[in-house]
Parts: sequence; C-alpha cells; structure tokens
Amino acid sequence: MNESRNSNNNFVGFEYKDLTLRRTMKSIYADSYRSFGWELEGISTPPASMLYVTMKFKRDRKLRNKTELTRLQRQFEAGVNEIETLERSKVVGASVAAYIIGVLGTAFMAGSVFAYMAGMIPLMVILAIPGFVGWIIPYPCFKSISRKKAAQVTPLIDKKYDEIYEICEKANNLQT
Repeated sequence: MNESRNSNNNFVGFEYKDLTLRRTMKSIYADSYRSFGWELEGISTPPASMLYVTMKFKRDRKLRNKTELTRLQRQFEAGVNEIETLERSKVVGASVAAYIIGVLGTAFMAGSVFAYMAGMIPLMVILAIPGFVGWIIPYPCFKSISRKKAAQVTPLIDKKYDEIYEICEKANNLQT
C-alpha cells in the first residue's frame, strides 16, 4: 500500500482502484473519476489485448462525503454500462440478420451443387439464384439495419451521457 507524509507530518492514506475497461471508454473514466475524488495514476494495456485497458486510480481515504461519492460513483458506473450495452445493440441485431441470410444463401448454394451433381440443371439454376442473393445481400442488410438501430439508440445514448454528466457535477460539488 502506498502512503505518503506531507511536510507537517500529517499522514495521508490512499485507497486504490484498478479498472479494466474497453479502450473506447477510457477518456470518459479518466475525466469523470476525478469528480469522485480519484486521481489517475496510470494506464496500461493488458498483454494480448487491443480492446481493453487497465486504469489505476487512487484517492484519499479520509475524503469528505465519501459514502455519497461512492453512491454517485455506482450510479455513474451503471450509466456507463447502459451506454456500452446500447452501443453494442446497434450492431448485434444487424449481425444476426446478416449471418442468417448468409447461411441461408450458402444452404441454397449447397442445394444447387447437389442438384448439378444429380444432373438436374433447371433445379440447380432455381437454387443458385437465391444462393447468390444470399451471399450478396448480407452486407447491405447489415448496414441498413445497423443504421436504423443507431438512429433509434443515439438519442437514448445522448440522454445517458447527460445523466452521467449530472452525476459527475453533483459529485464534484460535494468535494468543493
């Protein structure tokens, strides 16, 4: 445990917190955790991880209004988790739809190959057309669905950001 003494021999004890989180959320945590009394000590990248970072924070153990700050910090973390969930929801449904269409296209193409091997050329053509369509359509379908979902979710995400900024403002006012 790291502790320091200042020039008047007043002991200052610190508490520490390590957070492993998505790289995209790094700046919001770095900016917002100051409102809860935390100081950023450092940022590191875990081995073999390009998506996550580990942030190290410390704060004074004898912080005023610590219980209220901890409660607000939990609200902040819940809000950030909701934002991450909403961000992921933009692409999850679109990915599922694209994968299903691609697999169905592949199934039609497999049926087409089997029809060709059986010498049923007209059936092969009939099955090959939806097979090719099933291979071409997934990406435009993914883009369309994800764009529509983003239009629905973006106002909710903006509202959540406003909520967490209000929480940080309350926490910051408790420290002053």
